[in-house]
Amino acid sequence: MAAEIKPLRSSHPTKPTSTDRPVLVAKIEGSGDDVNAAILLNGATGVISVSDDKSVRIWQRRDSGQYWPSVCHFLPSVPTCLHYIADTKRLFLGLDNGTVVEFSVSQDYNSINQVREYLSHQNRVTDVIFCPTNEWLLSVARDKFFVYHCTESGRRLGGHQCSGWCTALQYDEKSKHIFVGDYSGQITMLKLEEGGPQIITVLKGHNGSIRSLAWDMDRQLLFSGSFDQSVIVWDIGGRKGTAFELQGHTSKVSALVYGKNCHQLISGAEDATIVFWDMKADRQETPEWLEADSCQYCERPFFWNLRAMVDQKQIGLRQHHCRKCGKAVCDSCSSNKSCIPIMGFEFDVRVCDNCHSTIADQDRTSLAKFQEVKHNVVYMDLDEEAGILLTVGQDRVMKIWDVSSMLN
Repeated sequence: MAAEIKPLRSSHPTKPTSTDRPVLVAKIEGSGDDVNAAILLNGATGVISVSDDKSVRIWQRRDSGQYWPSVCHFLPSVPTCLHYIADTKRLFLGLDNGTVVEFSVSQDYNSINQVREYLSHQNRVTDVIFCPTNEWLLSVARDKFFVYHCTESGRRLGGHQCSGWCTALQYDEKSKHIFVGDYSGQITMLKLEEGGPQIITVLKGHNGSIRSLAWDMDRQLLFSGSFDQSVIVWDIGGRKGTAFELQGHTSKVSALVYGKNCHQLISGAEDATIVFWDMKADRQETPEWLEADSCQYCERPFFWNLRAMVDQKQIGLRQHHCRKCGKAVCDSCSSNKSCIPIMGFEFDVRVCDNCHSTIADQDRTSLAKFQEVKHNVVYMDLDEEAGILLTVGQDRVMKIWDVSSMLN
């Protein structure tokens, strides 16, 4: 099935079409099964997609403004992820059987040719990255392993076993640091050295599995999206792993992309919403939750503090936490709610009475923009230069958005 595309921008200088909202300019339908991943080619002139029907497709925009597949190549196993190098037209596909396959794409995008096959894993490949500088092929899979190969020789260079299914991957080419998100909600930070990968630290903050990672190379910020509905920003370079949360979704966060020039983080989730986060804004670190046997304000005991309950002759209370200061409080001492955008809380959250009195109206000004996309997002790709965002949904539809006005 073809997709009709509308003009991205007006050619008339006095009638710009930009708005303060993303503009849907195309929908690509026709995949025979769930689309697992897709990337943009040259702005919005083409798209490469992989799906559960074992196909890799290259969709090209025709003169009529419609998208038609110029390539529909079927593989022996389901392609689950991809990485494409536009300059050299090298395409890497991770498969459900644990294999990574390298293809070369023709100049006219009308054919692909297999170059090499890497027997990387024993289970479903979940993410793959190719590093042209080192000729390294990085991959992670449900066999709990991070593995990297030399693409010149095809030789396996090393690997590392994580605590759970590996689900997401990011790489800092300058420092040779690897970030591996897993199903347990942890992120393992590795350094690639001559003798193989060396573990640096493990980042713990999510209560659900990691689904997507994004990396700001200039400011050394790592972004992680999780099934716990949150995004965590880890300051790897400046403050040695300190973190703050971004709470703007009501369902599993499944995709992240980052605009390094505009400092905008875009998150997509299964709530059919994408959120544009202003990462230029100064934000406060999320406090750790304190633990106590009694409310840290009124000192009434919590329900597990049996001795205090007997001494004070009263029934124990349920413990809550203030999202602003992290103190352990009872319901009576935290009866107010407020959004705290500077701490990433775009929705109203529980705060203690003391903190609530310190939050001014200007402190509640939102630092994010929300857009309904009318399909549950499973993957995204961003062409920041062209101002184009691609969203892949659970409905097997790919949508192309003009987001140039959002990236200013």
